[in-house]
Amino acid sequence: MATAAAGALSLLWGWLWSERFWLPQNVSWADLEGPADGYGYPRGQHVLSVFPLAAGIFFVRLLFERFIAKPCALHIGIEDSGPYQAQPNAILEKVFISITKYPDKKRLEGLSKQLDWNVRKIQCWFRHRRNQDKPPTLTKFCESMWRFTFYLFIFCYGIRFLWSSPWFWDIRQCWYNYPFQPLSSGLYYYYIMELAFYWSLMFSQFTDIKRKDFLIMFVHHLVTIGLISFSYINNMVRVGTLIMCLHDVSDFLLEAAKLANYAKYQRLCDTLFVIFSVVFMVTRLGIYPFWILNTTLFESWEIIGPYTSWWLLNSLLVILQVLHVIWSYLIARIALKALIRGKVTCPGRIRPCTLHSFLTSFLFSMPGRRWTVSSLACI
Repeated sequence: MATAAAGALSLLWGWLWSERFWLPQNVSWADLEGPADGYGYPRGQHVLSVFPLAAGIFFVRLLFERFIAKPCALHIGIEDSGPYQAQPNAILEKVFISITKYPDKKRLEGLSKQLDWNVRKIQCWFRHRRNQDKPPTLTKFCESMWRFTFYLFIFCYGIRFLWSSPWFWDIRQCWYNYPFQPLSSGLYYYYIMELAFYWSLMFSQFTDIKRKDFLIMFVHHLVTIGLISFSYINNMVRVGTLIMCLHDVSDFLLEAAKLANYAKYQRLCDTLFVIFSVVFMVTRLGIYPFWILNTTLFESWEIIGPYTSWWLLNSLLVILQVLHVIWSYLIARIALKALIRGKVTCPGRIRPCTLHSFLTSFLFSMPGRRWTVSSLACI
């Protein structure tokens, strides 16, 4: 029995690391064992190093939120207190948990007779009870400040690294001599740091305040981790760095808009969101399809030719572009409605609070940078 289990495990392992899936024709894993010095070529075992690093990033996050983000929040006037607590009431609590959080008029009238409360008081109780489940503004500010800091840092690092990389200026360099492209220290750190950060977000989801988009964000982080790991293992790291940097540029702008929103800096919030929207549209609807997809689909076909993992990776990248279009459409549609509503409410000019109100509702209705559009985060 042990022999059969070992044989099955060996078959599974061989299937997972099939050279015909991961590598172009006439290339084997043995060909990618060298060079012996430096970081060599990307290897699957390198991915294991992200777990202690992710734990370290998570620990740094706790320190950052406690000693940097929280004092900043308190300094700008964000209170260190949760929402107003609803008055304890067993009957209303049972309705809230078991039946509905938004009772209709008929149910409100029935509860009013049962409790001898007026309808207005019951409505206030349900509103306060719903607010209890929302994370405090201080917590949200600290979390966004941490993500903003990391995204800004990793974007600056990525730009600095890519600026001296030949494939940043000539994207066809991503495919010349592929897959025999040695892994530099800068490229290794960039990739592993991004991957470790998303693993840390995966861990922190289970300790953070639970939100309605928990499952969406969990899937988002899982897909992001899968894409980064996949591109690393088959050594498509050059084009991978371009994709990561392209997405980071709008991620930190979104977090900056959230921070301004939490701090009630409405004009700054509106301005940052407009900048974020423009950058998002330019990068996701312009640069990504005409620069990234063009090279992964057509230039790579011309230079190295297609193979199994090539088809899978490009399929995922095309799906990502479809999501970009959907998210862009949602941003544009909701923004247009907000602008029209502002004109209707106040002819001749747009009310200052209109875009701010739109942003407040939009930022927390998006499925998660991250893609928190949480993602606009998510990718």
